[in-house]
Amino acid sequence: MGIFERYLSVWVALSIAAGVILGAWQPQAFQVIAGLEIAHVNLVVAVFIWVMIYPMMVQIDFAAVKDVGKNPRGLMLTVFINWIIKPFTMAAFAWLFFKVFFADMVDPNSAQEYIAGMILLGVAPCTAMVFVWSQLTKGDANYTLVQVSVNDIIMVFAFAPIAAFLLEVSDINVPWETLLLSVVLYVVLPLIAGVLTRKRLNKSDDKEAIQHILAKLKPWSILGLLATVVLLFGFQANTLINDPTTIVLIAIPLALQTYMIFAITFFAAKKLKLPHNIAGPACLIGTSNFFELAVAVAISLFGLHSGAALATVVGVLVEVPIMLSLVAIINRSQGSFDSSVDSSSGNAFDNSPTVKNLND
Repeated sequence: MGIFERYLSVWVALSIAAGVILGAWQPQAFQVIAGLEIAHVNLVVAVFIWVMIYPMMVQIDFAAVKDVGKNPRGLMLTVFINWIIKPFTMAAFAWLFFKVFFADMVDPNSAQEYIAGMILLGVAPCTAMVFVWSQLTKGDANYTLVQVSVNDIIMVFAFAPIAAFLLEVSDINVPWETLLLSVVLYVVLPLIAGVLTRKRLNKSDDKEAIQHILAKLKPWSILGLLATVVLLFGFQANTLINDPTTIVLIAIPLALQTYMIFAITFFAAKKLKLPHNIAGPACLIGTSNFFELAVAVAISLFGLHSGAALATVVGVLVEVPIMLSLVAIINRSQGSFDSSVDSSSGNAFDNSPTVKNLND
């Protein structure tokens, strides 16, 4: 692992602090940046998110998807948790806390926006940081690649309809045009660009040169992430400083949802007798969020200073420390998972020439 991945929590914490300090010190500068938008899409945020997402998409070799039938159980668990369970439990948690438990503490309009932000987080399964979490748990990098590839393909078609359905159920007006534009801008186009770039790279017979190029691209993802974090926390600096109670209120259901989804996936993986190197990444993929997409869509739909954008930013604040705690749980539980490797579970793709270890 490079220095960026190894000390990711430190860099994120420093970026959060830098964003809050800069936002409080130079609010006018962030207001100018906030005004740079076209069709409700902030251009600066879009550039940073592209810098973050594009290298991740290039890392993915979608030729690996053809091998999913060799080891279906871990993949089926990931898909089931990400698309059948998680979006709906997140919406339920958001509604329960902000319509019932916190109803007297938050005004109704703000509550609706916080619910919207949480829903967007729940409908966006992690597609990038999973590679870091997978390596921290000594997960099967090849299988993680397949899980992420399938997730991205599903997301292209499922994100907008599920998000719109849950937002409408929560009585939140959904501008379909903006939602679809966000999916195209932050998922479809980076995905296409990544596939085309990877295809061009694969034409070369020099595998070492390909891995060298991929290694050079990886730090840009982290730099894009950190720049996005600075910008987002700068936009929300006044709220974070003047209203920390709101941050806590949003963080509580997000944290509970995260640990609950992890528990469901963890025990399901044990029930399915998945080996540890597949069960670990499966648990973490189902638990973590593609918060980069959620943040971008929240800003596009509701505005930079909205409660929805704030909720997704709090998702960034909560996710890294929680995910590190879950990594520790998985690593300590290695002995309790099935250690066998057979045709239905285990390292199913070792002989696949299309899949490379992304963490080399």
